Amino acid sequence: MAMTIHVDIVSAEAEIFSGQATMVNAPAEMGEVGIAPRHTPLVTRLSPGDVRIQMDNGEEEMFYVSGGILEVQPHMVTVLSDTAVRAQDIDEAAAQEAKRQAEERIAQQHDEYDFARARAELAEAAAQLQTLRKLRRRGR
Repeated sequence: MAMTIHVDIVSAEAEIFSGQATMVNAPAEMGEVGIAPRHTPLVTRLSPGDVRIQMDNGEEEMFYVSGGILEVQPHMVTVLSDTAVRAQDIDEAAAQEAKRQAEERIAQQHDEYDFARARAELAEAAAQLQTLRKLRRRGR
């Protein structure tokens, strides 16, 4: 049996995942990080994107997070995010519509606040769609 690390993914609404993994990949702000059991303690901010969990049976679980905080301890990983969903539960039509609306607001550029907010919304929608593409490539 492979060495494992406990993983919790929690959104503002609920606990999305709790279980054992052999590897966790997450979208940290400075780039993707890979976390294995006994990883050095770490706290970092997350960018919108996918968190991939390699289970000890060889299967991989994929989740979308809207950003948040990643806390790593040698035997535990915690992902705290405002929005976290299993990749297969992403509403593709809603993500496409959010992307379209954000692109429209960016094109209008009324003020700096609206522009920054629209860019953040565009990043989230694009990350959701990218997560779906990765999930489909895996054959699910």
